[in-house]
Amino acid sequence: MSEARYNPTEILICTASRLMEDETTAFIGTGIPMLAASLAQRRQAPNLVPVFEFGGTGAILEDLPMAVGEARTFHKAIAASGICDIMETATRGFIDYGFLGGAQIDPYGNLNSTVIGPHDKPKARLPGSGGGNDVGSLCWRTIIIIRHSQRSFVPKLDFLTTPGYLTGPGAREAAGLPPNTGPLYVVSTLAVLGFDEETRWMKLLKTQPGVTVEQVIAETGFELLIADEVGLSEAPTDEELHILRDEVDRQRLYI
Repeated sequence: MSEARYNPTEILICTASRLMEDETTAFIGTGIPMLAASLAQRRQAPNLVPVFEFGGTGAILEDLPMAVGEARTFHKAIAASGICDIMETATRGFIDYGFLGGAQIDPYGNLNSTVIGPHDKPKARLPGSGGGNDVGSLCWRTIIIIRHSQRSFVPKLDFLTTPGYLTGPGAREAAGLPPNTGPLYVVSTLAVLGFDEETRWMKLLKTQPGVTVEQVIAETGFELLIADEVGLSEAPTDEELHILRDEVDRQRLYI
């Protein structure tokens, strides 16, 4: 991966941003999803409706919010409500996409953002779920943004914070979650991955620029399914990098 023109965080942001469709609703979390949404609003998705956990709906992301409850998540928004209203909106099926991160992900797209190691005596205690469980449970499709390594792509989570496809086909529905929901893509620093329609197991779809299939396999802690034709993700364009650096994150808070 070239570091001369862009860094791993910028490739994550740009790749995730391109997946944000115009005239859709998207549940946005703190950090990279905010930058991706702001970039998307300036490019291919001017009518994207960002939804924030603490009540901001449809904000125009002219300035980067620092958290999901601060004033900029309500800037020029179409609605300003509260966390209960937002979760009810997701429960009723009005949010198309949820963008999530985590410390660990397993082959079925389940996420851990709670602890590393045993729950009662962890090696590290993480931020926890916040709205992550609600987003992964109730949005129609989730897109997971995560840095790629064997420490993050693991065969078994230390703690299940947010459901992906749980244990495989039919498991979400058996747990009482809405049908036809679940993770759609995983965007990582090395690849874009999806999930097999029959098994719900993670599948390599594209590599990031300068990354080989062998590198992705080596940095994944479980056996991946491999698409018949593995594509190549487009590198960040000069336009994307200009917008990202000079408009979205002028203070270099994330990039």
